[in-house]
Amino acid sequence: MDKAADIPLIGRARVKSVHPKKFAMWLFIITVVMIFASLTSAYVVKRAEGDWLIVDFPTLFNVTSVVIVLSSITMQLSYFFARRNNLLGIRLNLVLTGILAVAFVIGQYMSWNQLVAQDVYFVGNPAGSFIYIFTGLHALHLIGGVIFLAIVLVNAFRYRVHSKSMVQIEMCTTYWHFLGGLWLYLYLFLILNN
Repeated sequence: MDKAADIPLIGRARVKSVHPKKFAMWLFIITVVMIFASLTSAYVVKRAEGDWLIVDFPTLFNVTSVVIVLSSITMQLSYFFARRNNLLGIRLNLVLTGILAVAFVIGQYMSWNQLVAQDVYFVGNPAGSFIYIFTGLHALHLIGGVIFLAIVLVNAFRYRVHSKSMVQIEMCTTYWHFLGGLWLYLYLFLILNN
């Protein structure tokens, strides 16, 4: 029997499918992009109304930006190690990614303390409110990413993450890079529109 005859065709092209979990993740990422796009639009509109506080951004934002880039690198390394069936490399880099993620969240919290020291609060001037909303929502999504990362790590210890089983680590890596890119976008947006 010809196996090619079993592959569905549309016209003469093969139908390409996406794993349902990856498709759901991409829908979620698109939703998050839309949320932050609407928030950045609201920021620009509100800023144009005047009465805008110029905020000295916490110096820790620079540190957390480096931390999230490093976590993206370690996450990518874990993906590469999974493709090569290097279990020690997968586990080590997933643990490092988790540690860097926790450091990022702690750094963001400490950044809020620096904002409070400048008398920038969640309530009051909208400039401060937007900073807390942007950083808080991003941290919330990052915490969700840490939970996903923990699931992948547990599965790596159960020998379920390897070159023949890449869906979870591919999804986690994609989401992690998205979170890193989102943070860099938000930070640059805030600097350029302060």
